Amino acid sequence: MSRFPWKKSLPLLLTVTLWASPTYQSLYTDKKAKRLEDVITVLVVENAKASNDTKTQTDESQAASVDVGAGRGALNFIPGMGAGMGTDNKYNGQGKTSRAGQVKATVSARVVKVYDNGNLLIEGNKEVEVNDEKEILRVSGIVRSEDISADNTIYSSKIADARIHYSGEGTGANASKPGWFTRFFHWIF
Repeated sequence: MSRFPWKKSLPLLLTVTLWASPTYQSLYTDKKAKRLEDVITVLVVENAKASNDTKTQTDESQAASVDVGAGRGALNFIPGMGAGMGTDNKYNGQGKTSRAGQVKATVSARVVKVYDNGNLLIEGNKEVEVNDEKEILRVSGIVRSEDISADNTIYSSKIADARIHYSGEGTGANASKPGWFTRFFHWIF
């Protein structure tokens, strides 16, 4: 009898251990993100357009007139009495708002939570700095694993509760903002 009875089943034990390993990936399946800390590529393609057009027009006119020839009763001492009153009120107001935006970018995101139903919570950040100009892109939201394509990418339109934040810092970004003096007077008036 051997001192180590499990020695005969060692190859089978190693095979089962490797097969059940969390890092095991089958040769026949896609390499899609599905576990905590997996990485997925988000293709941000957003086109937003909105417009609003309002018109208001009012016309109001009132007139009143009193014309009495000679005074009567207690007013007989007034030779002629006349009164007139008129108002004319017109308002014409128009307003128009239009806004359009477009963002196209690619960012890698990490799986930060796996829900019981298989959905994934992802978060990703990307900062690019060139000549003291910084562009920042942040993406987060919930992804269904079946929406992830075979090459481990997903379009931003397929992300539930998506938060896409794109901003810039630097001289160019600051030049497009009004100065503090202008902002102060806009705040007052």
